[in-house]
Amino acid sequence: MAATIMFDLDGTLVDSLPDLAAAANNMLRDAGVAPLSQDQIKQFVGNGLPKLVERVIEHCGLPMAQHGDLTRLTLAHYNAASSDKTVVYPGVLQALEHLREMGCVLGVCTNKPEAPARHVLEAMGLAPHFDAVLGGDSLNTRKPDPAHLEASFAAVTTAGPQLFVGDSEVDAETAQRAQVPFLLFTEGYRKSPVADIPHTASYDRSSELPKLVAQVLLSLEQSA
Repeated sequence: MAATIMFDLDGTLVDSLPDLAAAANNMLRDAGVAPLSQDQIKQFVGNGLPKLVERVIEHCGLPMAQHGDLTRLTLAHYNAASSDKTVVYPGVLQALEHLREMGCVLGVCTNKPEAPARHVLEAMGLAPHFDAVLGGDSLNTRKPDPAHLEASFAAVTTAGPQLFVGDSEVDAETAQRAQVPFLLFTEGYRKSPVADIPHTASYDRSSELPKLVAQVLLSLEQSA
């Protein structure tokens, strides 16, 4: 049984935190502010780059009136080196290959701006597996608005049930509001305990994903 599966990107398919942190700290350097630790910046990730910058501004006590300029500056730094330190999580490539062999249609729904998202997917060798990529600037809205996920599904030729795979509270809320099953990768950028994040199923190794998808699809089939 095949499915149409949308994936979050950062914290689900790739660990991009080092490059995101570098971009934010380069922006702070330009603003004459001391850098933040990678663990601190990790707490700001999840709602797109503008929100990340907003949280950095608040944390550092910078004027919020500079948000637009500092967001553009951060994006410029990120675009210049969006895949330098980013790595694919172990087992992701093999999982994507297996899912496609199962007949699944795959896409990406991320709050990262579309251009750097596509660049990262290309640089990591993941792009050929996805039929659509919608970023945080592809529409006038972004996750957790379900319209972002719904548009991502609409951008592909669907096959079977729709599933969403992500790593965060934002992804869980998006799936819940779109009323689609949510598969939670527990080793990403979540801020809450796994038990506090609504999910249909969870996994801590990407190699487990195809088997988990098959189990969820069988459960959906049996309950239909």
